[in-house]
Amino acid sequence: MSDTNQTKLEEYLKTFSETEWLDTIAELLPSIHPVDQNAVQIWFRFHSLALFNYLESAENRDEAEKSVAMQGKFSLSGAIDSSHDFLYGHRYWKTVKAAIEAEAQVFASANISLGEEIRQVAAMAAEKVRAEQPLIVGITAVGLMTLLQVGFAEFNAAAGEVAKPRGLMSKSPKAIVAERAKDDSQGLLGFLKTINKKFSVIFDETSENRFDIINDQEVASASGNDRSQNWQAKDERCWEGPVPVECVSASCGTCWVGVLGGQEKLSDLSRRERRAIKVFGYDQSDEEKPFIRLACQAKAAGNVTIVIPPWNAVFGKKIYKNIEDLELEPVTTSAKALREAVREATAGSSGE
Repeated sequence: MSDTNQTKLEEYLKTFSETEWLDTIAELLPSIHPVDQNAVQIWFRFHSLALFNYLESAENRDEAEKSVAMQGKFSLSGAIDSSHDFLYGHRYWKTVKAAIEAEAQVFASANISLGEEIRQVAAMAAEKVRAEQPLIVGITAVGLMTLLQVGFAEFNAAAGEVAKPRGLMSKSPKAIVAERAKDDSQGLLGFLKTINKKFSVIFDETSENRFDIINDQEVASASGNDRSQNWQAKDERCWEGPVPVECVSASCGTCWVGVLGGQEKLSDLSRRERRAIKVFGYDQSDEEKPFIRLACQAKAAGNVTIVIPPWNAVFGKKIYKNIEDLELEPVTTSAKALREAVREATAGSSGE
């Protein structure tokens, strides 16, 4: 994104680091409806500002992506109207986008906190669509970060159109939250079962797409059992099932997912998964059951609702400088090329 002809709003947004953005989102969480609290936090990991800045400042974008072993599509360019379709607030996007564009035309003062700026723009949009502000705050934060990453010209050029909500997303916010908390029925005598309880992993609430998972099974292995479609035709990272995967040992990071609902039904982070997530750069949370997980390590004990990111990479050490060294334990031939890229991306001293 070029710095030429930036609006004052863009210049203002650019003054905040990724840490300050994430701190602001954490501050705003009580002001965001529960239906979108995890979704907003996930979106900001899917569209990491630190990674964006690293790639934007690189002399050669292709080489920079190779240096972090990137697979899939990271850029928001071309996805301005669609990157946030897993948020309930997505349905208000056209109005939120218009409110941000209007704000960009009149913004003059930088003497306002980022959180308050988000609240003010959200209030304008909420009044326009006559919706409760907690349903608008999250998508407004997403919109402002999108503006920052694509620039006003491209942001303004996007149509702003969204499809009518379908499936579970057509229900009320309260109903969606309740539905995410439910488990599949185990039948009349289900309470007697101690093993082989079968649940669902929902990975697209709009189409209500899901796959079966047995109690205490890893999400990635359950995904791999779904042969209902040619998943690789949809995403070349998908060898089997809808969740991309290269290995099953937390060595590639391909299978990272965001958890919209049911994170309490997933196993605690193991030491291995916690370290791997830092290596890959996906999340810096210290929670035992965070909203970003590696599907090959997370075991389910009930229904879980996830969202699958369109890319994966290994940027923790290079960008966050948070890993001293790296020990990988690869187990599959298919992951060989990626493992070599991972080693290259994390080679050298901790200060590289």
